Amino acid sequence: MGLRRPTTAIGVLALILFGYLIAVPIVTMLVQGFTVSPKDTVVVQRQEGSPTSYYLWRVFLSPVAADLFWRPLVHTLLVSTCSVVFSLILGGVLAWLITRTDLWGRRWFSTALIVPYMLPTWAFALAWTTIFKNRTAGGQPGWLESIGVTPPDWLAYGGVPITIIFTLYFTPFVILLLGNALKRLDPQLEDSARMLGAGYGTVARTVVVPLMRPALVSAATLILAKVLGEFGVTYILGLPTDFNVLATSLYRSISTREDGAAAVIAGAIILIGLLSLWVDVHFLKEARRFVTIGGKGAMDRTRALGRWRVPATALCGLAFVLSVVVPLGVLALSTVMRRPADFSADNFTLDYWVGHGLDTPAFTDGVLVSGAVWSAVWNTFWIVGLAAVAAGVLGQLVGYVVVRSPSRLLSTTLRQLTFLPYLVPGIAFAVAYLSLFAVDRGPIPALYGTSTLLVLIYMVEQMPFATRAGISSMMQLGPEPEEAAQVAGAGWWRRMAHVVLPIQKRALATGVLMPFIAGVRSLSLVVILAVPGMDVLTTFAIRLVEYGYTQAANGVVLVVSAVAFGGTYAIQKTMKTDLGRGLGG
Repeated sequence: MGLRRPTTAIGVLALILFGYLIAVPIVTMLVQGFTVSPKDTVVVQRQEGSPTSYYLWRVFLSPVAADLFWRPLVHTLLVSTCSVVFSLILGGVLAWLITRTDLWGRRWFSTALIVPYMLPTWAFALAWTTIFKNRTAGGQPGWLESIGVTPPDWLAYGGVPITIIFTLYFTPFVILLLGNALKRLDPQLEDSARMLGAGYGTVARTVVVPLMRPALVSAATLILAKVLGEFGVTYILGLPTDFNVLATSLYRSISTREDGAAAVIAGAIILIGLLSLWVDVHFLKEARRFVTIGGKGAMDRTRALGRWRVPATALCGLAFVLSVVVPLGVLALSTVMRRPADFSADNFTLDYWVGHGLDTPAFTDGVLVSGAVWSAVWNTFWIVGLAAVAAGVLGQLVGYVVVRSPSRLLSTTLRQLTFLPYLVPGIAFAVAYLSLFAVDRGPIPALYGTSTLLVLIYMVEQMPFATRAGISSMMQLGPEPEEAAQVAGAGWWRRMAHVVLPIQKRALATGVLMPFIAGVRSLSLVVILAVPGMDVLTTFAIRLVEYGYTQAANGVVLVVSAVAFGGTYAIQKTMKTDLGRGLGG
């Protein structure tokens, strides 16, 4: 009886589709870590496809294991830990100032301080290298070196700048998460502690922080998961001094065709991501212990800063300048200067935007008149756009099945399966797709180097967000409108087209637009899958970075940033939402 229901049939088809597009690539990749590849038959002295522990030995125990895994692991954990701690401290302070005090311009800052999260992460890395890079990596000098100040390697490259950039980038994420939690925290609890004689420090340590612990842990684990798969920043700032993290070590293994070792490293990254999710889930279960009840009037009160109002406003202003004005300003200035840090009038030019016959052999036209750039723009819009539309529509269907299906097993399995890509860092997921689609498998041809592969991975990677949007919206739609149409004789397709989808059009638009914006700025997901001639804007920009074409690379990144920011702004206006109110607000 259940199988004859359209909901069940759609659910089964979706389960088969996402099983092949999500679970099978991951399993295929992991299998490569335990079977002999054609490249290593002589070394392992076994036939291709035979079981082997060689890749485990090579990654964890061999003489090259320190460079291949252990040192990158230490760097990853060091950068992740420092980034999480500094982001939580800075983001927590800014979130408290914006939501709980009489800060000047708090409404403006609530939006302005989350702008960095709308931009590509590695845009900050390019701005950093434009200012601080030295001739260690060759190419053009940075601004400081051009005026006679040579930054040391530890400041120009490596863990310090990577950590600073991650801190600036993820601080808005902390503001988004903690801002909403702080708004829900009843100030009467703080007032009670103050009446009993507790100082501000004691109140923060014994009342606010314990009550905010679930939100803090969620922010920390989500930042860790994102840092694990982040490739662009560590590639740009780590490569010149051989500062490798797990993501760049994985990329290097793929580049040298060490598929087995890459599979093991990717598996380790996935395992760390799963552990971080387990921690998050564990603390979310504990969140019930921290529920507070208070009057609505108490929730809206703000604390007067008094003489600290000016320094607090200055701190927020400084954060905005360092995370938005300086990076974008540096990138923009660099694109109109022939020589770095030379501010004389004759050094400014628009050639890198609209000129022809530039002295950069592989990129002789300006960004706005280059056929290669416009090809990457077209690829970005149609590939990411098609993937986003597919993700949005499938997300609504999955939400419909999860909420309406009579089979709890089907709905639960589908819900968990479509969330799985969130647990797999982007570059590891790309390795999984490369493992599955690099060769012919039955009726499925090899897809590596094709636009189809990019559409598929963009779509699947955004399914966690698209399906959650679909599930949330469907839970708010009761079955009565659909049942009334069914009584009137409308079939399932007609009910979906004329009842469900029109009601859910805003949720569908969100489920399309958000994946599109995320896909436009994504680099880690496609850096090893896009080939010359099939570049999107992000992969085209990273190729310009590799060529050392600073002005052109920064120009393309500004285009990506403009699309991402403009799209996010359009979503807020169209959907009448405000990210400044915090996630979940």
